[in-house]
Amino acid sequence: MAAMPDSLSALAWLVEAGADEAIGDVPVDRFSARAPARPPTEAKPHPASPVREAVKAAPSAPSDSIGTAMELAKAANSLAELRAALEGFDGCALKRSATHTVFADGNPASRILFIGEAPGRDEDRIGLPFVGRAGKLLDKMLAAIGLDRTTAYITNVLNWRPPDNRDPSPEEAAMCLPFLRRHIELVDPEVIVLLGAVAVRHVMGRSDGIMKTRGRWLEYNVGRRLVPVMPTLHPAYLLRQPAHKKLAWRDLQAVEQKIASLRSPED
Repeated sequence: MAAMPDSLSALAWLVEAGADEAIGDVPVDRFSARAPARPPTEAKPHPASPVREAVKAAPSAPSDSIGTAMELAKAANSLAELRAALEGFDGCALKRSATHTVFADGNPASRILFIGEAPGRDEDRIGLPFVGRAGKLLDKMLAAIGLDRTTAYITNVLNWRPPDNRDPSPEEAAMCLPFLRRHIELVDPEVIVLLGAVAVRHVMGRSDGIMKTRGRWLEYNVGRRLVPVMPTLHPAYLLRQPAHKKLAWRDLQAVEQKIASLRSPED
């Protein structure tokens, strides 16, 4: 049998055959016996990368925060538990700039629920809803129909003040709504009064303007019961547009009549 060609002769033969580039970095001896195939090995997991770990530790996305809010709100079986859940919830960025979590004021046993928009500067400082100029006007509105903070209950869509009293973003409101809905369920109101367009938009899902919705009875489903809802003008708006107080007065008179009609069979 002829002797095996040396490396230089083999290279010359390959070039003459048309080979003009090397595929691998290490030359392969095609004349040697093939090495037996290696059995497949079990794949080993890659070590955790710093990037992957940083992603895990990153703040939750808005959808995750909304899911957390829903779980916390659902688990609350009393107003005290709901308040504790809100104060422990860090998914809403508004909380970081707020002084207090503004939960509610008044008497939940009255079952007459007023819902506003969000805390303002005075509310954020004191930790109660409607304590500034708008709150003083609201107290007068309540008194006009025989109510006060011992016979009515007051809360807001948002529990933290938006900077500069701006309107809340849809994401900010979405993170607070699970707590508000649970709040309404726990209070189990006889009548709900919505103060202003923001409250109407987020509680009832209507965005056709407060002037079109005010003065008309709507309904909110609490469990298996439909609760009458009256949208009216926000006290802060009435401070800017005092001529429209007559419209709010008509709405409040309708609320007074509704309360009387709901309670008269029991009296």
